[in-house]
Amino acid sequence: METFHGIPVSPGVAFGKVLVLHSEDFFAVSKIEISIENVPKEIIRFEEALTKTRSELFGIRKKIAQDLGYEQSDIFSAHLLILEDRTLIEDVFSKIKEEHVTAEYAFSLVIQRYFQAFAQINDEYLKERVADIKDVGRRILQNLRGEKKDSLVRLKENVIVIAHDLSPSETAMMDRQHVIAFATDIGGPTSHTAIMARSMEIPAVVGLDRISREVSNGEMIVIDGNRGLVIVSPDPLTIDRYGKEEKRFDELVTELDKLKSLVAETLDGHRLMLTANIEFPDEIPSVIAHGAEGIGLYRTEYFYMNRTDLPSEEEQFQAYRNVAERLAPKAVVVRTLDLGGDKFLSSLEVPREMNPFMGWRAIRFCLTRTDVFKTQLRAILKASHYGNLKLMYPMVSNIIELKQANQILEDVKSELRSEKVPFDEKIEVGAMIEIPSAALTSDILAREADFFSIGTNDLIQYSLAVDRVNEKIAYLYEPTHPAILKLIHHTIDNAKKAKIWTSVCGEMAGDPAMALLLLGLGIDQLSMSSFALPKIKKAIRSVTLKQAQEIAARAMEFHTGDEIKRFCELKLKAILPELYEG
Repeated sequence: METFHGIPVSPGVAFGKVLVLHSEDFFAVSKIEISIENVPKEIIRFEEALTKTRSELFGIRKKIAQDLGYEQSDIFSAHLLILEDRTLIEDVFSKIKEEHVTAEYAFSLVIQRYFQAFAQINDEYLKERVADIKDVGRRILQNLRGEKKDSLVRLKENVIVIAHDLSPSETAMMDRQHVIAFATDIGGPTSHTAIMARSMEIPAVVGLDRISREVSNGEMIVIDGNRGLVIVSPDPLTIDRYGKEEKRFDELVTELDKLKSLVAETLDGHRLMLTANIEFPDEIPSVIAHGAEGIGLYRTEYFYMNRTDLPSEEEQFQAYRNVAERLAPKAVVVRTLDLGGDKFLSSLEVPREMNPFMGWRAIRFCLTRTDVFKTQLRAILKASHYGNLKLMYPMVSNIIELKQANQILEDVKSELRSEKVPFDEKIEVGAMIEIPSAALTSDILAREADFFSIGTNDLIQYSLAVDRVNEKIAYLYEPTHPAILKLIHHTIDNAKKAKIWTSVCGEMAGDPAMALLLLGLGIDQLSMSSFALPKIKKAIRSVTLKQAQEIAARAMEFHTGDEIKRFCELKLKAILPELYEG
Protein backbone atom coordinates (compact mmCIF):
# COMPACT_ATOMS: atom_id res chain seq x y z
CA MET A 1 0.00 0.00 0.00
CA GLU A 2 1.31 3.45 -0.94
CA THR A 3 -0.23 6.88 -0.33
CA PHE A 4 0.22 9.89 -2.62
CA HIS A 5 -0.59 13.43 -1.50
CA GLY A 6 -2.06 15.95 -3.93
CA ILE A 7 -4.53 18.83 -4.15
CA PRO A 8 -8.20 18.05 -3.42
CA VAL A 9 -10.33 19.75 -6.08
CA SER A 10 -13.66 17.91 -5.86
CA PRO A 11 -14.96 16.26 -2.66
CA GLY A 12 -15.98 12.67 -2.05
CA VAL A 13 -14.48 9.20 -1.77
CA ALA A 14 -14.21 6.51 -4.46
CA PHE A 15 -12.74 3.00 -4.56
CA GLY A 16 -12.24 1.13 -7.80
CA LYS A 17 -10.12 -0.02 -10.74
CA VAL A 18 -7.59 2.19 -12.47
CA LEU A 19 -7.84 3.21 -16.10
CA VAL A 20 -4.57 4.89 -17.14
CA LEU A 21 -5.49 7.24 -19.96
CA HIS A 22 -2.07 8.43 -21.05
CA SER A 23 1.29 9.21 -19.53
CA GLU A 24 3.75 12.08 -19.75
CA ASP A 25 5.74 10.45 -22.57
CA PHE A 26 2.74 10.24 -24.93
CA PHE A 27 4.49 12.46 -27.50
CA ALA A 28 7.65 10.32 -27.61
CA VAL A 29 7.54 8.82 -31.13
CA SER A 30 10.12 6.45 -32.65
CA LYS A 31 11.92 7.71 -35.75
CA ILE A 32 10.88 5.82 -38.87
CA GLU A 33 12.42 6.80 -42.19
CA ILE A 34 10.48 6.59 -45.45
CA SER A 35 11.42 6.55 -49.12
CA ILE A 36 11.21 9.75 -51.13
CA GLU A 37 8.32 8.25 -53.11
CA ASN A 38 6.21 8.04 -49.90
CA VAL A 39 6.69 11.68 -48.89
CA PRO A 40 3.47 12.86 -50.65
CA LYS A 41 1.51 10.06 -48.95
CA GLU A 42 2.73 11.14 -45.49
CA ILE A 43 1.77 14.76 -46.20
CA ILE A 44 -1.71 13.62 -47.24
CA ARG A 45 -1.96 11.47 -44.08
CA PHE A 46 -1.11 14.50 -41.97
CA GLU A 47 -3.68 16.69 -43.76
CA GLU A 48 -6.33 14.00 -43.27
CA ALA A 49 -5.49 13.81 -39.56
CA LEU A 50 -5.93 17.59 -39.29
CA THR A 51 -9.30 17.39 -41.04
CA LYS A 52 -10.51 14.56 -38.81
CA THR A 53 -9.32 16.38 -35.67
CA ARG A 54 -11.10 19.54 -36.78
CA SER A 55 -14.34 17.60 -37.28
CA GLU A 56 -14.02 15.99 -33.84
CA LEU A 57 -13.48 19.32 -32.11
CA PHE A 58 -16.48 20.88 -33.82
CA GLY A 59 -18.55 17.95 -32.57
CA ILE A 60 -17.22 18.29 -29.02
CA ARG A 61 -17.86 22.03 -29.01
CA LYS A 62 -21.46 21.46 -30.11
CA LYS A 63 -22.05 18.81 -27.44
CA ILE A 64 -20.55 20.93 -24.64
CA ALA A 65 -22.63 23.93 -25.72
CA GLN A 66 -25.77 21.78 -25.42
CA ASP A 67 -24.80 20.13 -22.11
CA LEU A 68 -22.99 22.87 -20.22
CA GLY A 69 -23.56 26.12 -22.11
CA TYR A 70 -21.73 28.25 -24.64
CA GLU A 71 -19.33 29.68 -22.04
CA GLN A 72 -17.74 26.24 -21.52
CA SER A 73 -17.80 25.40 -25.24
CA ASP A 74 -15.69 28.49 -26.01
CA ILE A 75 -12.71 26.62 -24.54
CA PHE A 76 -12.60 24.63 -27.76
CA SER A 77 -12.52 27.66 -30.05
CA ALA A 78 -8.87 28.09 -29.06
CA HIS A 79 -8.24 24.43 -29.91
CA LEU A 80 -9.63 24.94 -33.40
CA LEU A 81 -7.40 27.95 -33.97
CA ILE A 82 -4.32 25.79 -33.31
CA LEU A 83 -5.32 23.59 -36.24
CA GLU A 84 -5.14 26.66 -38.51
CA ASP A 85 -1.57 27.55 -37.46
CA ARG A 86 0.19 27.64 -40.84
CA THR A 87 3.65 27.89 -39.26
CA LEU A 88 3.12 24.64 -37.36
CA ILE A 89 1.68 22.87 -40.42
CA GLU A 90 4.46 24.05 -42.77
CA ASP A 91 7.10 22.98 -40.21
CA VAL A 92 5.69 19.45 -40.24
CA PHE A 93 5.62 19.39 -44.04
CA SER A 94 9.26 20.54 -44.12
CA LYS A 95 10.35 17.80 -41.69
CA ILE A 96 8.66 15.12 -43.78
CA LYS A 97 10.16 16.43 -47.05
CA GLU A 98 13.68 17.17 -45.81
CA GLU A 99 14.26 14.28 -43.39
CA HIS A 100 12.10 11.62 -45.12
CA VAL A 101 10.31 10.62 -41.92
CA THR A 102 6.76 9.62 -41.03
CA ALA A 103 4.13 12.24 -40.29
CA GLU A 104 3.90 10.99 -36.67
CA TYR A 105 7.60 11.54 -36.05
CA ALA A 106 7.71 14.91 -37.83
CA PHE A 107 4.68 16.16 -35.94
CA SER A 108 6.02 14.96 -32.57
CA LEU A 109 9.27 16.90 -33.11
CA VAL A 110 7.48 20.11 -34.08
CA ILE A 111 4.85 20.00 -31.34
CA GLN A 112 7.43 19.29 -28.61
CA ARG A 113 9.39 22.31 -29.80
CA TYR A 114 6.23 24.35 -29.25
CA PHE A 115 5.86 22.93 -25.72
CA GLN A 116 9.42 23.95 -24.84
CA ALA A 117 9.00 27.44 -26.28
CA PHE A 118 5.79 28.12 -24.38
CA ALA A 119 7.19 26.72 -21.12
CA GLN A 120 9.95 29.35 -21.16
CA ILE A 121 7.57 32.31 -21.60
CA ASN A 122 6.94 34.42 -18.49
CA ASP A 123 3.42 35.39 -19.52
CA GLU A 124 0.98 33.30 -17.41
CA TYR A 125 -1.76 33.34 -20.03
CA LEU A 126 0.51 31.96 -22.75
CA LYS A 127 1.94 29.33 -20.40
CA GLU A 128 -1.58 28.05 -19.80
CA ARG A 129 -2.00 27.53 -23.55
CA VAL A 130 0.37 24.55 -23.42
CA ALA A 131 -2.54 22.45 -22.15
CA ASP A 132 -4.61 23.45 -25.20
CA ILE A 133 -1.76 22.63 -27.60
CA LYS A 134 -1.21 19.25 -25.92
CA ASP A 135 -4.92 18.47 -26.18
CA VAL A 136 -4.99 19.17 -29.92
CA GLY A 137 -1.60 17.54 -30.48
CA ARG A 138 -2.71 14.37 -28.73
CA ARG A 139 -5.78 14.13 -30.96
CA ILE A 140 -3.74 14.65 -34.13
CA LEU A 141 -1.30 11.91 -33.11
CA GLN A 142 -4.12 9.53 -32.24
CA ASN A 143 -5.68 10.13 -35.65
CA LEU A 144 -2.35 9.54 -37.39
CA ARG A 145 -1.93 6.30 -35.46
CA GLY A 146 -5.53 5.24 -36.03
CA GLU A 147 -6.10 4.94 -32.28
CA LYS A 148 -9.56 5.04 -30.75
CA LYS A 149 -10.31 8.10 -28.65
CA ASP A 150 -13.57 6.97 -27.12
CA SER A 151 -11.96 5.14 -24.18
CA LEU A 152 -13.76 7.51 -21.80
CA VAL A 153 -16.97 7.80 -23.78
CA ARG A 154 -18.36 4.26 -23.74
CA LEU A 155 -17.20 2.27 -20.73
CA LYS A 156 -18.50 -1.11 -19.59
CA GLU A 157 -17.58 -0.83 -15.90
CA ASN A 158 -16.82 1.78 -13.24
CA VAL A 159 -13.27 3.12 -13.39
CA ILE A 160 -11.03 5.71 -11.77
CA VAL A 161 -9.20 7.62 -14.50
CA ILE A 162 -5.50 8.31 -13.95
CA ALA A 163 -3.53 10.56 -16.31
CA HIS A 164 -0.55 12.87 -16.42
CA ASP A 165 -3.10 15.54 -17.32
CA LEU A 166 -6.69 15.57 -18.51
CA SER A 167 -7.58 18.01 -21.24
CA PRO A 168 -10.87 19.94 -21.18
CA SER A 169 -12.22 17.88 -24.07
CA GLU A 170 -11.33 14.57 -22.41
CA THR A 171 -12.95 15.58 -19.14
CA ALA A 172 -16.04 16.93 -20.85
CA MET A 173 -16.54 13.74 -22.90
CA MET A 174 -16.24 11.35 -19.94
CA ASP A 175 -18.86 8.64 -19.50
CA ARG A 176 -20.43 10.19 -16.42
CA GLN A 177 -22.12 6.94 -15.46
CA HIS A 178 -18.89 4.93 -15.21
CA VAL A 179 -16.08 7.42 -14.44
CA ILE A 180 -16.39 7.58 -10.66
CA ALA A 181 -13.26 9.66 -9.92
CA PHE A 182 -9.97 10.81 -11.40
CA ALA A 183 -6.48 11.90 -10.44
CA THR A 184 -3.69 13.63 -12.38
CA ASP A 185 0.02 14.34 -12.03
CA ILE A 186 -0.39 18.05 -12.66
CA GLY A 187 -3.08 20.73 -12.32
CA GLY A 188 -4.55 23.04 -9.71
CA PRO A 189 -7.90 23.88 -8.13
CA THR A 190 -8.79 26.40 -10.86
CA SER A 191 -7.86 24.26 -13.87
CA HIS A 192 -10.53 23.32 -16.39
CA THR A 193 -10.23 19.73 -15.22
CA ALA A 194 -10.96 20.66 -11.60
CA ILE A 195 -13.92 22.82 -12.59
CA MET A 196 -15.38 20.03 -14.70
CA ALA A 197 -14.95 17.55 -11.82
CA ARG A 198 -16.91 19.77 -9.47
CA SER A 199 -19.68 20.25 -12.02
CA MET A 200 -19.83 16.45 -12.48
CA GLU A 201 -19.78 16.01 -8.68
CA ILE A 202 -17.16 13.25 -8.67
CA PRO A 203 -14.08 13.03 -6.40
CA ALA A 204 -10.87 14.35 -7.93
CA VAL A 205 -7.28 14.94 -6.82
CA VAL A 206 -4.66 16.75 -8.93
CA GLY A 207 -1.02 17.81 -8.53
CA LEU A 208 0.14 14.27 -7.58
CA ASP A 209 3.43 14.61 -9.51
CA ARG A 210 3.92 10.99 -10.69
CA ILE A 211 0.73 9.02 -10.11
CA SER A 212 0.37 8.15 -13.83
CA ARG A 213 3.75 6.38 -13.70
CA GLU A 214 3.04 4.53 -10.45
CA VAL A 215 -0.21 2.73 -11.27
CA SER A 216 -1.33 0.19 -13.86
CA ASN A 217 -4.62 -0.60 -15.56
CA GLY A 218 -6.88 -2.69 -13.35
CA GLU A 219 -5.04 -1.84 -10.13
CA MET A 220 -7.29 -1.01 -7.16
CA ILE A 221 -7.00 2.46 -5.61
CA VAL A 222 -8.84 4.84 -3.29
CA ILE A 223 -9.41 8.48 -4.27
CA ASP A 224 -10.00 10.73 -1.27
CA GLY A 225 -11.22 14.02 -2.74
CA ASN A 226 -11.77 15.48 0.72
CA ARG A 227 -8.17 15.24 1.89
CA GLY A 228 -6.32 15.11 -1.45
CA LEU A 229 -5.09 11.52 -1.08
CA VAL A 230 -4.66 8.62 -3.51
CA ILE A 231 -4.03 5.22 -1.90
CA VAL A 232 -2.64 2.57 -4.25
CA SER A 233 -3.34 -1.11 -3.50
CA PRO A 234 -5.03 -0.33 -0.17
CA ASP A 235 -4.93 -3.02 2.52
CA PRO A 236 -8.18 -4.59 3.82
CA LEU A 237 -8.35 -2.27 6.83
CA THR A 238 -8.08 0.84 4.63
CA ILE A 239 -10.68 -0.51 2.21
CA ASP A 240 -13.02 -1.22 5.10
CA ARG A 241 -12.47 2.24 6.62
CA TYR A 242 -13.12 4.05 3.35
CA GLY A 243 -16.05 1.76 2.57
CA LYS A 244 -17.67 2.80 5.82
CA GLU A 245 -16.85 6.45 5.18
CA GLU A 246 -18.36 6.25 1.70
CA LYS A 247 -21.49 4.56 3.09
CA ARG A 248 -21.83 7.20 5.82
CA PHE A 249 -21.37 9.93 3.24
CA ASP A 250 -24.05 8.45 0.94
CA GLU A 251 -26.48 8.00 3.83
CA LEU A 252 -25.84 11.54 5.00
CA VAL A 253 -26.35 12.96 1.50
CA THR A 254 -29.67 11.11 1.23
CA GLU A 255 -30.77 12.40 4.62
CA LEU A 256 -29.64 15.95 3.97
CA ASP A 257 -31.37 15.98 0.60
CA LYS A 258 -34.66 16.01 2.47
CA LEU A 259 -33.81 19.47 3.83
CA LYS A 260 -33.31 21.27 0.52
CA SER A 261 -36.81 22.78 0.45
CA LEU A 262 -36.60 23.94 4.09
CA VAL A 263 -35.12 27.22 5.33
CA ALA A 264 -32.01 27.49 7.50
CA GLU A 265 -33.73 28.24 10.78
CA THR A 266 -32.57 27.55 14.33
CA LEU A 267 -34.72 25.62 16.79
CA ASP A 268 -35.88 28.91 18.32
CA GLY A 269 -36.88 30.44 14.97
CA HIS A 270 -33.83 32.55 13.98
CA ARG A 271 -33.36 32.69 10.17
CA LEU A 272 -29.97 32.55 8.46
CA MET A 273 -29.59 32.96 4.69
CA LEU A 274 -27.63 30.15 3.00
CA THR A 275 -26.37 30.95 -0.49
CA ALA A 276 -23.85 29.50 -2.94
CA ASN A 277 -20.59 30.62 -4.50
CA ILE A 278 -20.30 30.14 -8.26
CA GLU A 279 -17.82 30.90 -11.00
CA PHE A 280 -19.63 29.56 -14.06
CA PRO A 281 -23.31 29.70 -15.07
CA ASP A 282 -23.33 25.93 -15.60
CA GLU A 283 -23.05 25.55 -11.81
CA ILE A 284 -26.60 26.88 -11.39
CA PRO A 285 -28.36 23.46 -11.60
CA SER A 286 -26.22 22.28 -8.68
CA VAL A 287 -27.03 25.47 -6.76
CA ILE A 288 -30.76 24.89 -7.21
CA ALA A 289 -30.53 21.14 -6.53
CA HIS A 290 -28.80 21.72 -3.19
CA GLY A 291 -31.40 24.21 -1.98
CA ALA A 292 -29.49 27.50 -2.04
CA GLU A 293 -31.46 30.65 -1.28
CA GLY A 294 -29.54 32.54 -3.93
CA ILE A 295 -25.94 33.23 -4.95
CA GLY A 296 -23.83 35.06 -2.40
CA LEU A 297 -20.70 35.26 -4.55
CA TYR A 298 -20.69 35.22 -8.35
CA ARG A 299 -17.05 35.47 -9.44
CA THR A 300 -16.70 37.16 -12.80
CA GLU A 301 -13.01 36.68 -13.63
CA TYR A 302 -13.69 33.80 -15.99
CA PHE A 303 -15.00 36.30 -18.58
CA TYR A 304 -11.48 37.66 -18.83
CA MET A 305 -9.48 34.43 -18.57
CA ASN A 306 -8.22 32.18 -21.39
CA ARG A 307 -8.65 34.81 -24.09
CA THR A 308 -6.63 37.51 -25.79
CA ASP A 309 -9.39 40.11 -26.05
CA LEU A 310 -11.63 41.88 -23.55
CA PRO A 311 -15.22 40.67 -23.09
CA SER A 312 -17.76 43.06 -24.57
CA GLU A 313 -20.55 44.74 -22.65
CA GLU A 314 -23.11 42.68 -24.57
CA GLU A 315 -21.38 39.39 -23.81
CA GLN A 316 -21.29 40.16 -20.10
CA PHE A 317 -24.84 41.52 -20.07
CA GLN A 318 -26.23 38.33 -21.61
CA ALA A 319 -24.36 36.16 -19.10
CA TYR A 320 -25.45 38.21 -16.06
CA ARG A 321 -29.01 38.36 -17.37
CA ASN A 322 -29.03 34.59 -17.84
CA VAL A 323 -28.01 34.01 -14.21
CA ALA A 324 -30.40 36.68 -12.88
CA GLU A 325 -33.38 35.21 -14.75
CA ARG A 326 -32.60 31.62 -13.78
CA LEU A 327 -32.36 32.49 -10.07
CA ALA A 328 -35.13 35.12 -9.88
CA PRO A 329 -36.57 36.16 -7.52
CA LYS A 330 -33.62 34.93 -5.44
CA ALA A 331 -30.70 37.32 -5.10
CA VAL A 332 -27.42 37.04 -7.00
CA VAL A 333 -24.44 38.98 -5.60
CA VAL A 334 -22.03 39.77 -8.45
CA ARG A 335 -18.45 40.46 -7.43
CA THR A 336 -16.79 42.94 -9.75
CA LEU A 337 -13.57 42.03 -11.49
CA ASP A 338 -10.93 40.58 -9.12
CA LEU A 339 -7.87 40.21 -11.33
CA GLY A 340 -4.29 40.12 -10.15
CA GLY A 341 -2.78 37.90 -7.46
CA ASP A 342 -2.79 34.48 -9.11
CA LYS A 343 -4.95 35.60 -12.05
CA PHE A 344 -3.03 37.35 -14.86
CA LEU A 345 -4.21 38.43 -18.28
CA SER A 346 -1.92 39.22 -21.17
CA SER A 347 -4.69 41.16 -22.94
CA LEU A 348 -4.84 43.68 -20.08
CA GLU A 349 -1.06 44.03 -19.81
CA VAL A 350 -1.06 43.48 -16.05
CA PRO A 351 2.60 43.76 -15.05
CA ARG A 352 4.36 41.04 -13.08
CA GLU A 353 4.95 42.07 -9.48
CA MET A 354 7.09 40.95 -6.58
CA ASN A 355 4.01 40.53 -4.35
CA PRO A 356 1.05 40.17 -6.73
CA PHE A 357 -1.46 39.31 -3.98
CA MET A 358 -0.76 42.70 -2.43
CA GLY A 359 -0.32 44.58 -5.67
CA TRP A 360 -2.32 46.13 -8.50
CA ARG A 361 -5.42 43.96 -8.39
CA ALA A 362 -9.19 43.88 -7.80
CA ILE A 363 -10.68 47.31 -6.98
CA ARG A 364 -7.26 48.95 -7.37
CA PHE A 365 -7.05 47.73 -10.94
CA CYS A 366 -10.66 48.76 -11.67
CA LEU A 367 -10.18 52.29 -10.36
CA THR A 368 -7.22 52.69 -12.70
CA ARG A 369 -8.70 50.96 -15.73
CA THR A 370 -12.08 52.67 -15.52
CA ASP A 371 -12.82 51.71 -19.14
CA VAL A 372 -12.84 48.02 -18.18
CA PHE A 373 -14.68 48.75 -14.92
CA LYS A 374 -17.41 50.84 -16.53
CA THR A 375 -18.08 48.20 -19.17
CA GLN A 376 -18.66 45.63 -16.46
CA LEU A 377 -20.83 47.96 -14.34
CA ARG A 378 -23.00 48.79 -17.35
CA ALA A 379 -23.52 45.09 -18.04
CA ILE A 380 -24.41 44.35 -14.40
CA LEU A 381 -26.83 47.27 -14.15
CA LYS A 382 -28.57 46.40 -17.41
CA ALA A 383 -28.95 42.78 -16.26
CA SER A 384 -30.38 43.93 -12.91
CA HIS A 385 -33.62 44.79 -14.74
CA TYR A 386 -34.20 41.05 -15.28
CA GLY A 387 -33.72 39.73 -11.77
CA ASN A 388 -32.53 40.41 -8.24
CA LEU A 389 -28.89 41.42 -8.71
CA LYS A 390 -26.61 43.02 -6.15
CA LEU A 391 -22.97 43.96 -6.68
CA MET A 392 -19.91 44.20 -4.48
CA TYR A 393 -16.33 45.42 -4.79
CA PRO A 394 -13.38 43.15 -3.86
CA MET A 395 -10.31 44.05 -1.81
CA VAL A 396 -11.53 47.41 -0.52
CA SER A 397 -8.93 48.80 1.89
CA ASN A 398 -10.27 52.28 2.70
CA ILE A 399 -13.27 54.60 2.39
CA ILE A 400 -11.69 56.57 -0.50
CA GLU A 401 -11.68 53.49 -2.76
CA LEU A 402 -15.30 52.74 -1.87
CA LYS A 403 -16.40 56.31 -2.58
CA GLN A 404 -14.51 56.39 -5.89
CA ALA A 405 -16.08 53.11 -7.00
CA ASN A 406 -19.55 54.32 -6.03
CA GLN A 407 -19.00 57.57 -7.93
CA ILE A 408 -18.10 55.63 -11.08
CA LEU A 409 -21.22 53.53 -10.54
CA GLU A 410 -23.33 56.71 -10.29
CA ASP A 411 -21.77 58.01 -13.51
CA VAL A 412 -22.71 54.76 -15.27
CA LYS A 413 -26.25 54.98 -13.89
CA SER A 414 -26.56 58.50 -15.30
CA GLU A 415 -25.37 57.30 -18.71
CA LEU A 416 -27.97 54.52 -18.75
CA ARG A 417 -30.74 56.90 -17.69
CA SER A 418 -29.86 59.28 -20.51
CA GLU A 419 -29.92 56.32 -22.92
CA LYS A 420 -33.30 55.29 -21.45
CA VAL A 421 -31.92 51.84 -20.58
CA PRO A 422 -33.83 50.29 -17.64
CA PHE A 423 -32.03 48.98 -14.57
CA ASP A 424 -32.71 48.44 -10.87
CA GLU A 425 -32.46 51.94 -9.37
CA LYS A 426 -32.31 50.44 -5.86
CA ILE A 427 -29.59 47.88 -6.57
CA GLU A 428 -27.66 47.11 -3.36
CA VAL A 429 -23.92 47.74 -3.37
CA GLY A 430 -21.56 46.04 -0.93
CA ALA A 431 -17.91 45.96 0.04
CA MET A 432 -15.84 42.86 0.59
CA ILE A 433 -14.02 42.78 3.90
CA GLU A 434 -10.86 40.79 3.22
CA ILE A 435 -8.10 43.17 4.32
CA PRO A 436 -7.43 43.97 8.01
CA SER A 437 -7.70 47.71 7.36
CA ALA A 438 -11.22 47.20 5.99
CA ALA A 439 -12.29 45.17 9.01
CA LEU A 440 -10.79 47.66 11.46
CA THR A 441 -12.51 50.62 9.75
CA SER A 442 -15.75 48.79 8.98
CA ASP A 443 -17.66 51.42 10.97
CA ILE A 444 -16.50 54.01 8.41
CA LEU A 445 -17.06 51.77 5.37
CA ALA A 446 -20.58 50.98 6.56
CA ARG A 447 -21.56 54.58 5.75
CA GLU A 448 -21.01 53.93 2.03
CA ALA A 449 -22.12 50.27 1.75
CA ASP A 450 -25.48 48.48 1.75
CA PHE A 451 -23.89 45.26 2.99
CA PHE A 452 -20.58 43.58 3.83
CA SER A 453 -19.27 40.27 2.52
CA ILE A 454 -16.38 38.91 4.56
CA GLY A 455 -13.93 37.00 2.37
CA THR A 456 -12.28 34.90 5.05
CA ASN A 457 -9.76 33.22 2.71
CA ASP A 458 -7.91 36.47 2.00
CA LEU A 459 -8.66 38.00 5.40
CA ILE A 460 -6.80 35.09 7.04
CA GLN A 461 -3.97 35.28 4.51
CA TYR A 462 -3.42 39.00 4.94
CA SER A 463 -3.96 39.12 8.70
CA LEU A 464 -1.64 36.24 9.53
CA ALA A 465 0.91 36.85 6.73
CA VAL A 466 0.42 33.29 5.49
CA ASP A 467 0.41 32.22 1.85
CA ARG A 468 -2.50 29.76 1.91
CA VAL A 469 -1.07 27.64 -0.91
CA ASN A 470 2.42 27.31 0.59
CA GLU A 471 2.60 23.84 2.12
CA LYS A 472 5.66 24.74 4.24
CA ILE A 473 3.66 27.19 6.33
CA ALA A 474 0.21 25.67 5.93
CA TYR A 475 0.10 24.99 9.67
CA LEU A 476 -0.03 28.77 10.27
CA TYR A 477 -3.17 29.21 8.17
CA GLU A 478 -5.77 29.23 10.97
CA PRO A 479 -9.37 30.32 10.33
CA THR A 480 -9.93 30.10 14.09
CA HIS A 481 -7.00 32.32 15.06
CA PRO A 482 -8.26 34.73 17.78
CA ALA A 483 -7.27 37.71 15.63
CA ILE A 484 -9.48 36.50 12.78
CA LEU A 485 -12.48 35.97 15.04
CA LYS A 486 -12.03 39.44 16.55
CA LEU A 487 -11.89 41.04 13.10
CA ILE A 488 -15.04 39.18 12.01
CA HIS A 489 -16.86 40.05 15.24
CA HIS A 490 -15.82 43.71 14.95
CA THR A 491 -17.10 43.86 11.36
CA ILE A 492 -20.45 42.25 12.24
CA ASP A 493 -20.97 44.59 15.18
CA ASN A 494 -20.27 47.69 13.07
CA ALA A 495 -22.62 46.44 10.35
CA LYS A 496 -25.42 45.95 12.87
CA LYS A 497 -24.92 49.45 14.24
CA ALA A 498 -25.22 50.80 10.70
CA LYS A 499 -28.25 48.53 10.08
CA ILE A 500 -26.69 46.72 7.12
CA TRP A 501 -26.36 42.94 6.68
CA THR A 502 -23.19 40.86 6.65
CA SER A 503 -22.26 37.66 4.84
CA VAL A 504 -19.26 35.32 4.98
CA CYS A 505 -18.27 33.90 1.58
CA GLY A 506 -14.93 32.23 2.38
CA GLU A 507 -14.21 28.56 3.09
CA MET A 508 -15.14 29.03 6.76
CA ALA A 509 -18.78 29.30 5.71
CA GLY A 510 -18.81 25.70 4.44
CA ASP A 511 -17.50 24.15 7.67
CA PRO A 512 -20.37 23.13 10.01
CA ALA A 513 -18.39 23.80 13.20
CA MET A 514 -17.38 27.23 11.94
CA ALA A 515 -20.94 27.92 10.76
CA LEU A 516 -22.22 27.54 14.32
CA LEU A 517 -19.48 29.88 15.52
CA LEU A 518 -20.33 32.47 12.86
CA LEU A 519 -24.03 32.16 13.68
CA GLY A 520 -23.21 32.90 17.31
CA LEU A 521 -21.15 35.94 16.29
CA GLY A 522 -24.23 37.38 14.57
CA ILE A 523 -23.66 36.72 10.88
CA ASP A 524 -26.74 37.18 8.63
CA GLN A 525 -25.73 35.06 5.63
CA LEU A 526 -23.29 32.30 4.72
CA SER A 527 -22.21 31.61 1.13
CA MET A 528 -20.32 28.47 0.12
CA SER A 529 -19.84 25.70 -2.43
CA SER A 530 -23.25 24.27 -3.25
CA PHE A 531 -22.10 20.83 -2.05
CA ALA A 532 -21.69 22.18 1.50
CA LEU A 533 -25.17 23.74 1.72
CA PRO A 534 -27.13 20.71 3.04
CA LYS A 535 -24.77 19.92 5.93
CA ILE A 536 -24.62 23.58 6.98
CA LYS A 537 -28.42 23.75 6.90
CA LYS A 538 -28.58 20.62 9.06
CA ALA A 539 -26.22 22.16 11.60
CA ILE A 540 -28.17 25.43 11.78
CA ARG A 541 -31.50 23.61 12.19
CA SER A 542 -30.10 21.54 15.08
CA VAL A 543 -29.27 24.37 17.51
CA THR A 544 -30.88 27.38 19.12
CA LEU A 545 -29.48 30.84 18.55
CA LYS A 546 -28.68 30.97 22.28
CA GLN A 547 -26.58 27.79 22.01
CA ALA A 548 -24.64 29.25 19.07
CA GLN A 549 -24.09 32.50 20.97
CA GLU A 550 -22.77 30.57 23.96
CA ILE A 551 -20.39 28.64 21.69
CA ALA A 552 -19.12 31.89 20.18
CA ALA A 553 -18.72 33.61 23.56
CA ARG A 554 -16.75 30.68 24.97
CA ALA A 555 -14.62 30.39 21.83
CA MET A 556 -13.60 34.03 22.09
CA GLU A 557 -12.07 33.30 25.51
CA PHE A 558 -9.47 30.86 24.19
CA HIS A 559 -5.95 32.02 23.35
CA THR A 560 -5.06 29.82 20.35
CA GLY A 561 -6.71 28.86 17.10
CA ASP A 562 -6.22 25.17 17.82
CA GLU A 563 -8.10 25.44 21.13
CA ILE A 564 -10.98 27.24 19.40
CA LYS A 565 -11.11 24.70 16.56
CA ARG A 566 -11.16 21.70 18.90
CA PHE A 567 -13.79 23.33 21.12
CA CYS A 568 -16.13 24.09 18.20
CA GLU A 569 -15.73 20.61 16.73
CA LEU A 570 -16.48 18.97 20.09
CA LYS A 571 -19.62 21.09 20.41
CA LEU A 572 -20.74 20.11 16.91
CA LYS A 573 -20.08 16.45 17.65
CA ALA A 574 -22.17 16.66 20.83
CA ILE A 575 -25.05 18.41 19.06
CA LEU A 576 -24.97 16.48 15.79
CA PRO A 577 -22.73 13.37 15.94
CA GLU A 578 -23.96 11.95 12.61
CA LEU A 579 -23.01 15.14 10.75
CA TYR A 580 -19.60 15.27 12.40
CA GLU A 581 -18.89 11.66 11.46
CA GLY A 582 -20.19 12.23 7.92
